[in-house]
Amino acid sequence: MAGSGKDAIRILHGGGAWNRGGIETWLMHVLRHIDRERFRMDFLSHTTQHCDYDDEIRALGSKIIPCMHPSRPWNYARNFGRIMREHGPYDVVHSHVHHYSGYILRLAHQAGVPIRIAHSHNDTSWCQAQAGLWRRMYLRLMKQWIARYATVGLAASRRAAVALFGPNWNTDPRWRILLYGIDLTPFQNCVDPIAVRAELDIPPDAFVIGHVGRFFEQKNHVFLVDIAAEVARREPKMFLLLVGGGSLWSAIEQKVNQAGLADRVVFAGVRPDVPRLMVGAMDVFLFPSLSEGLGIVLIEAQSAGLPCIVSDAVPKEADVVKPLIRRISLSQPASAWAEAILAARDAAPTITQPEAMTIMEKSPFNIQTSVKQLEVVYRA
Repeated sequence: MAGSGKDAIRILHGGGAWNRGGIETWLMHVLRHIDRERFRMDFLSHTTQHCDYDDEIRALGSKIIPCMHPSRPWNYARNFGRIMREHGPYDVVHSHVHHYSGYILRLAHQAGVPIRIAHSHNDTSWCQAQAGLWRRMYLRLMKQWIARYATVGLAASRRAAVALFGPNWNTDPRWRILLYGIDLTPFQNCVDPIAVRAELDIPPDAFVIGHVGRFFEQKNHVFLVDIAAEVARREPKMFLLLVGGGSLWSAIEQKVNQAGLADRVVFAGVRPDVPRLMVGAMDVFLFPSLSEGLGIVLIEAQSAGLPCIVSDAVPKEADVVKPLIRRISLSQPASAWAEAILAARDAAPTITQPEAMTIMEKSPFNIQTSVKQLEVVYRA
């Protein structure tokens, strides 16, 4: 068993940069709620730039340790070995960088780390299918190394498990599903919708479609704007609230302008108060992703009691508060999505937000449940 007696179990999380995103936000929920006397968590980083969660990570007693040059395997191996000597020993290396976890866990095995976890947070099947020859060779090698060097494999959903561990993942006792838990407390706070909307320059009587996600291809912002344009034709009081940042921001801003929606779309940027925005500003949550490992923001939207219009590419494990979920195929036109959004607006509420919260509290998506399950993995 890792750790003994009063010794804390030491965990090193492998990641790229600790900015706001689904994986990073979930890990912050874990760090805040785990017993930090018994489980000491440090965070490997592939950047020396300041990231969103760095200050809080350090304030909670954890280290952020740069391990540079992931694209240069020999340099990375030397850096990793040095980190093990200077900051170790670690009982657990928990890697969150999908296929690259194969290399990290190989290095962890060489360093004598007893528990080595590969964590699949995403369904990457859509981009794996487009991979060229060299990329396919890399993916094959990384999967082989994960199969060889991981002592545990965790996945956010069945789709995420297949993406990293293969279609027969459930025949290997090492691989298992670990559903994300979130802190539900912020969704119980009193929020003044008029004040929140005023901050965002949204009229109090607007019909607000909300979305939270990085501006990357996977999140399907192009189609999202098409849907909003269809809603705007039918509902002149429509506003679209986009929360997040990313490389496609300027391209989406240009598309919004071309669609004549510049005065109806709010780019809120990366925000620390997503629960407050969901409860105080949004009327409907729109989630037309091309793929998701789970979609932690969809869990948050249900906690806020929002009707959720969701693509069929989102794993069904995320359907917790069933009356709030409406799934639509990505093959359907934007007009069909718009009709579903307006139907959700016009329908009588089938469940209140406090009732939705009760369901969430009893579900595996409560952070207390998630942390307990993770502690069992770390104590193995």
